[in-house]
Amino acid sequence: MTAIDDRARLATAKVAVGVTFTANGLAYAGWLARAPAVRDDLHLSAAGFGLLLLCLSASAIAAIPLAGPLVQRVGPARAVMLGSGSMVLGLVALGSGTALGSVPLAGAGLVLAGMGNSTWDVAMNVEGADVERQLGRTVMPRFHAGFSLGTVLGAGLSAAAAASGVAVSTQLFFTAALTAAVMAVVVRRFLPHQPLPDGQKPAMNVRQAWREPRTLLIGMIMLGFGFTEGAANDWLAISLVDGYHASETVGALGFGTFVTAMTLARLFGGYGIERWGRVTVLRITALSAALGLLLVVSGAGVPLVLLGALLWGAGASLGFPIGMSAAADDPLRAAIRVSVAGSIGYGAFLAGPPLIGLLAEQFGVLRALLVVFGAVAIGLAASGAARPLHRVDGAAGVDHPG
Repeated sequence: MTAIDDRARLATAKVAVGVTFTANGLAYAGWLARAPAVRDDLHLSAAGFGLLLLCLSASAIAAIPLAGPLVQRVGPARAVMLGSGSMVLGLVALGSGTALGSVPLAGAGLVLAGMGNSTWDVAMNVEGADVERQLGRTVMPRFHAGFSLGTVLGAGLSAAAAASGVAVSTQLFFTAALTAAVMAVVVRRFLPHQPLPDGQKPAMNVRQAWREPRTLLIGMIMLGFGFTEGAANDWLAISLVDGYHASETVGALGFGTFVTAMTLARLFGGYGIERWGRVTVLRITALSAALGLLLVVSGAGVPLVLLGALLWGAGASLGFPIGMSAAADDPLRAAIRVSVAGSIGYGAFLAGPPLIGLLAEQFGVLRALLVVFGAVAIGLAASGAARPLHRVDGAAGVDHPG
């Protein structure tokens, strides 16, 4: 194969990975912006809804340690296809449960969605890291911008559906069909998977990765920033509806403001990472998230909440992509390290929804969101672990002292 063919294949794979991240964001956010409608259709309290979200996060935590070995065995393309298929089935079950008012069916749908999303997430990040290494420049934040763009599209679809009176179940069925159609096409454009020869053992196993201090600290970065991001995903729309007595449409628009800020920060964040380094960028974004959160919980009114959502979104934007790139610095161990660090990071999605839900039941949703300050502090404290393993000029792992 010629160098021109290699470049063309790499360019095609780059687009395919970007579309994969976008489809994942659309599938994930296709119902989150309608969370108040799901809660109301199922007649759940704030605490009850938090426990329902636990079905999503707990299944994601349970599945993600298995995702790394799966990716190593079958390759990112097949793993993404398996994960997205589970997500599609989960959305269908969630939509059916919402339409029927069945909490168990909705919970089962979230279990399937959580399992599928974990597999999908690890596999697409491993593929994205491989593309980033071969390109020789920082593009992982742009891939995550694709995810954020998908959430913007999902939030826009949700806002339009809510304003038009479209049932949340109908929206979920449409999202599931669209996701299935897109993913059946794009995974065929991934880079070829090179399986290990028969009898050869992988360079690393899960147990070894759990003993690496750097991998664990990268997981803490992802935990802190993941909690910061996830809290907004799950509760920002509800905080506007319950805390500020805004309409469901305004709640969806507030969520859209958050994910729009995340998208823009991820689109241009790569330039900042290459100029100032991963660590400095993480510290700047942590401060932005803290300031944005302060405005959201201040009770000063919807306009300041929207400004806070903007700062919060920018602040939460780069923790996960930087963590994924850092975990994947070594291509031979990327899948396992990404799955282990991701397991820790997804702990945010396990602890966050029920914790905030229980606190909201007692103190109100705005005061409950104060716990996010602790998550920001965790990400900030662990930020030094994101420094690259190797310093190679012109490569994607290039970093500057931070």
